[in-house]
Amino acid sequence: MKDNIANAFNKGHKGLVIYVTAGHPTMAESEKLIGEIIEAGADLIELGVPFSDPMADGPVIQESSQIALNNGATLPKITAMAARLRRKYDTPMILFSYYNVLLAKGFEETVKSCAEAGIDGFLIVDLPQEEIMEAKPILDKYNLALVRLIAPTTPPERARQIVADADGFVYYITVRGVTGVRSSIAQDLKEHLTTLRQASPVPVAAGFGISTPEQAKSSAEYADGAVVGSAVVRLISQGKQPEAVELVRSLAQALR
Repeated sequence: MKDNIANAFNKGHKGLVIYVTAGHPTMAESEKLIGEIIEAGADLIELGVPFSDPMADGPVIQESSQIALNNGATLPKITAMAARLRRKYDTPMILFSYYNVLLAKGFEETVKSCAEAGIDGFLIVDLPQEEIMEAKPILDKYNLALVRLIAPTTPPERARQIVADADGFVYYITVRGVTGVRSSIAQDLKEHLTTLRQASPVPVAAGFGISTPEQAKSSAEYADGAVVGSAVVRLISQGKQPEAVELVRSLAQALR
């Protein structure tokens, strides 16, 4: 629910959001690994729904999505997995998806089943601000957050419009381009995040390109938390699940 997400950034330390491709490499391995990632210190989980045309994602997450699809990952299976995880953990989960996937069986039916499973919100990558009212009233009906994305190229006035009625948290994209590991963080990050936090009624987390504890700490200095995805997913793709969990643990320690 909406309040669960906000509480993830209200624990006396910067929030750590971890993205995982649900069903990667398999549904069973993914479920086990998400539990271990939560226990390692993740404050919020982004469950990435595999999609055949992930235009916002770089090669690491594209590959993980294809592996998950090949191994039978579907939205109903992911929802069922989320329900099982919810019975064990109270860590909030949001569904990271493209709109087509959510529309396939009817958007309200999908939202209702996700709410019943214990999912707390949605991040719909390709839903523009101009069409947001197609989705938001239905999400509001089930008390689920709609996480907004702000890019470094978003003009200040448009950014203020996007976050004006934001709930959950606002996801600030730290780099230009798709997801993926970067060696450095943008120099203008402080200015953008400071301005955005002043305008946003909810916490702001910085993501895209963050891969090390040092980068997470640096990015979160001017935000309420950091999002890490590709660095974790890459280790999972390499069959290094224990290392992925240890990376999460080190990220969590850096933000405390």
